[in-house]
Amino acid sequence: MGILIVASKANSALLLPTLLAAAYLTLIGPEQIAVKYEDVESLGTDGEKLVFITNDEVRLLDDAVIRYFLGSNELLAGGKNDLVSEWLGRCEALAAVDFKSLDKPIRELEAHLTLRSYIVGYTLTLADIAVWGVLCGNRVVFTLRRNSININRWFDFIESSNPWISEVVVSLLNTAKQRKAAGSAAGGSYNIGLKNAENGVVTRFPPEPSGYLHIGHAKAALLNDYFAHEYTTSRGLLLCRFDDTNPSKESEEFQDSILHDLSLLGVFPDRISYSSDYFQQMYEACVKLIKDRKAYADDTIKEIMQDQRMDGTPSARRDISVEESLARFEDMKTGSEEGLKWCIRAKISVDDPNKALRDPVIYRCNPQPHHRTGTMWKIYPSYDLCAPFLDSFEMVTHALRTNEYRDRNAQYHWMQEAMGLRKVEIWDFSRLNFVKTVLSKRKLTMIVEKGIVWGWDDPRMPTIRGIRRRGMTIPALREFILKQGPSQNIVNLDWTKFWATNKKYIDPVAPRHTAIPKQDAVVAHVTGIEATSSADKPKHAKNPDVGLKKVFYSKEILFDQADAQLLRLNEEVTLMNWGNAVVINISKDNNTGKVLSLDLELHLENDVKKTEKKLTWLAKDPPENMIPVELVNFDYLITKDKIEKDEDIDQYLNYASEFRTEAWADYNVAAVAEDDIIQFDRVGFFRVDRAYKDGEPAILFNIPTGKA
Repeated sequence: MGILIVASKANSALLLPTLLAAAYLTLIGPEQIAVKYEDVESLGTDGEKLVFITNDEVRLLDDAVIRYFLGSNELLAGGKNDLVSEWLGRCEALAAVDFKSLDKPIRELEAHLTLRSYIVGYTLTLADIAVWGVLCGNRVVFTLRRNSININRWFDFIESSNPWISEVVVSLLNTAKQRKAAGSAAGGSYNIGLKNAENGVVTRFPPEPSGYLHIGHAKAALLNDYFAHEYTTSRGLLLCRFDDTNPSKESEEFQDSILHDLSLLGVFPDRISYSSDYFQQMYEACVKLIKDRKAYADDTIKEIMQDQRMDGTPSARRDISVEESLARFEDMKTGSEEGLKWCIRAKISVDDPNKALRDPVIYRCNPQPHHRTGTMWKIYPSYDLCAPFLDSFEMVTHALRTNEYRDRNAQYHWMQEAMGLRKVEIWDFSRLNFVKTVLSKRKLTMIVEKGIVWGWDDPRMPTIRGIRRRGMTIPALREFILKQGPSQNIVNLDWTKFWATNKKYIDPVAPRHTAIPKQDAVVAHVTGIEATSSADKPKHAKNPDVGLKKVFYSKEILFDQADAQLLRLNEEVTLMNWGNAVVINISKDNNTGKVLSLDLELHLENDVKKTEKKLTWLAKDPPENMIPVELVNFDYLITKDKIEKDEDIDQYLNYASEFRTEAWADYNVAAVAEDDIIQFDRVGFFRVDRAYKDGEPAILFNIPTGKA
């Protein structure tokens, strides 16, 4: 006995609460719950559908029907339908996956739960089930709950007094994971047959704290997050390990920025560690390698060492005694003048066809203070020792990394075997490359230092901060990257597909406004209107939930010069958000051909569907309807699709990639806030980088939509 629910949106914030509520209503146990995904064709509608099954009865419900069905049930509403419905409406805000959006609803919930055991009334209602379900499914919330005393108390109380609720969630999530493990995530094929994953997957994302995360790092972070938490039914874990083994480049600033950038991606590691936490253990491991004659000290000059490795010839120091190698390692440890001349190399091979196996350097001396350990250490392991040692030591099961490291896989396994460590599985995937883009940290640093951009968060930069500042949303960013999957094929992606994905998310919800460029703006005199008036119009013609805006009508209105140039005498046009008008006079400058003024006569009774031109305009009266804004457009920083390693990037740098337009925007733009995304009709989508305040123009960045 029970119900089957097909939700219209698989990512609906009410989906998990709905399933919990249905389980509660039908008094079924978690063993009677199954979750499966049906093909789109079998349901006859768009989108992926999550199906809740307890018997043969089927109910096809959208969010509104679900809300009504559950909210009107007395068992779940406790006689307080209106209050329960209010909290159902708040679930969407609590489902956000970034700190900024969650901050206010979490604080409101924390305040509401002061001296309350339940959200509504004195018994369990759908409000508790819905909010609990949303918070349970949102990993970001657990970070914000640290200082939420009332939320933590309520959360624990709901779980302890209703043990069935946790059991249902575990059953649902496990079934969903099984489905994802066998299929795909956001369209990319994830059925890669990852070895030894049946007992859980522990992955690591090991950024070096020497710069800001870029789009390439985003792929690595999201793939590691996916395989740790969604690939198998067993519990997984994502480790973020800061590879802080080069004090010459690293800082706490970059360390903090990386964690912030991960949060922008919706990635929240289960554990954070630092390579510097294990300097003593890695030092001892290196000593053992030397004693086992698997490593040696070398003072060969860097350039000569490179030539020897390339030619396959041995170093003169390759067969020095264990005692001398240990002595030189101790010199390195003190940071002495003698120690600075030496390094430690793994004794693998001199002439192996795989050059990564030709005695790689595994320890170097660097007397510069470390941002975490100070002057305690003056020797630091290279990636070639650090990665295989710590992956095994920190119980990583699968090292997922880009296939630029593929030649080092044999070296990685040699190191673990030589040190007597547990073997770690490797899966390498292709880098995320884009046309007209460089992702080299060295080259990006050069672009910043040359002043070609404002900084690492410049919207022209391929950094996470830059992309987000340009207007990319978190869901779109995650969808695009996960669609690429863990493929090993190297391709150069086009930014148009990237931004087209984003448009799917912003187009249905971005409020529509009006902007008229100031330069050569044309004043049109309108007859058929007695006085300035206003009316409330939808901010979005297809989505009434976006709200209303105030539109002013006056005897003088502004047109864009480009629009005015296209008008013909006696032509009937449509003034958007107003109605039809006929052009009865056009005044032009005989020398320049620019339109100086227009005269229009309103024909509001005529059909707006029969006109060819739909024009944006702006009333000059009242003065507060003219909000100054600056619209900023950007071009690519790089002029060539792909820059080869040996090419000089400087000759392909675009030093003129920023374009600013001063404009007037409508009255409603005065209320938009920083980070809001809006659309100026017939102009484009924009992210608010600086809101309008005290007469200072708002600054808005154009968001690409995938069109040329």
